[in-house]
Amino acid sequence: MTTVHTSSIQSLPLLARGKVRDNYAVGNDRILMVASDRLSAFDVIMGEPIPGKGEILTKMALWWFDRLGHLCPNHLTGEAPESVVKPEEVPQVKDRSMLVKRLKPIPVEAVVRGYLAGSGWKEYQDSRSVCGVPLPEGLTNASKLPRPIFTPAAKAAAGEHDENISYDKVVEIVGPALAQQIRDTSLAIYEAAAGIALSKGMIIADTKFEFGLDEAGTLVLMDEVLTPDSSRYWPVEGYEEALAAGANPPSYDKQFVRDWLEAVRINGKPWDKTPPAPRLPAEVVAKTAAKYREALDRLTH
Repeated sequence: MTTVHTSSIQSLPLLARGKVRDNYAVGNDRILMVASDRLSAFDVIMGEPIPGKGEILTKMALWWFDRLGHLCPNHLTGEAPESVVKPEEVPQVKDRSMLVKRLKPIPVEAVVRGYLAGSGWKEYQDSRSVCGVPLPEGLTNASKLPRPIFTPAAKAAAGEHDENISYDKVVEIVGPALAQQIRDTSLAIYEAAAGIALSKGMIIADTKFEFGLDEAGTLVLMDEVLTPDSSRYWPVEGYEEALAAGANPPSYDKQFVRDWLEAVRINGKPWDKTPPAPRLPAEVVAKTAAKYREALDRLTH
């Protein structure tokens, strides 16, 4: 298995490097998306790759795309990513890439929350609402919401934090018909996925989807879907206990890295969450890799 912190495909023009993905142009109508083994925490990219992470994310996204096609078309072309690079570049793309249609991206992150966690829990404590969606009194950290809610965010430039926005703002950005379609589709995908995950012993607390439009103006699910990078996955074991204690349930994601970064001291002071990131110890890297692997294994077996 090749570990890839930053891909270097010379035979194709680089379009953009995201926190995790490197996107290359294939002609005018397709994009080669390479999932690297980079990890970002607090919107800062770590210097140490997480071995196998790009492959795990790609396998997981493809597994979900396979099961959600009846709810929304996706961006996959069905062609082999290896077919568009030179032979010597194949190890960089094998098992960690998708060859996808080039779409017009919608500048809204479609976030769906089924449980109260993270920034949603913080906001609820202040206002009894999340992103302008009113919620009942008496919910606690990690509570299941009465029904899933759509809490969109505006996509931020690299290095900036995405900003929560109201549904009215989405209407302003894309128009009422498309806004409603995005909301309804996101909720339908989340409900279907949450049911499947629960049958495998995992809770999807929240997730974010990205959509684009094809030339015909059809809404298409794009980027990656329902991976531990874009979703908060909790194992069912330990959930009730955490809920009763008002604690964060154990999760399948970067929690080891976040916890370590919160605790680390540099010259006696906490890390200020700006680059460069502190060097991750091998043990934190290994534990994080194992968590990603376990999420994929539980889902697909």
